[in-house]
Amino acid sequence: MLEYKLEMPPEQLPALTLAYIGDAVYELYVRTHLLEQSHKVHSLHRLAINRVNNNTQSDLLAKVESELTEEEMAIVRRGRNANVHTIPHSADRAQYQKATALEALFGWLYLQGRHERINELFNRMMEANDAA
Repeated sequence: MLEYKLEMPPEQLPALTLAYIGDAVYELYVRTHLLEQSHKVHSLHRLAINRVNNNTQSDLLAKVESELTEEEMAIVRRGRNANVHTIPHSADRAQYQKATALEALFGWLYLQGRHERINELFNRMMEANDAA
């Protein structure tokens, strides 16, 4: 994974900034994970859309929330409570906030350099999703 050294502690960044980075990190993990299922771009795109959306991200957060540390839960709460100005028409506000919380968590973990923890949570989410 790409390494980046931030000049400040990641927890000092606004929650939406953490979510901005986390969105990219989460999508890269999803796309890499999906290579096990297909090598055709059209199929990969359709599969990715099913995992990189508000509803799915909200559900996946719920599946791992009980496994999060207090520190991670603090980031999740910040992400969920972030003042989002624009919500897509296709999104429910509560689900969008939970998806933002998941992205903030992934962004924070990435900027902390905690790639093993990202792998652990991501794999747990994919197992739970595939079992459903």
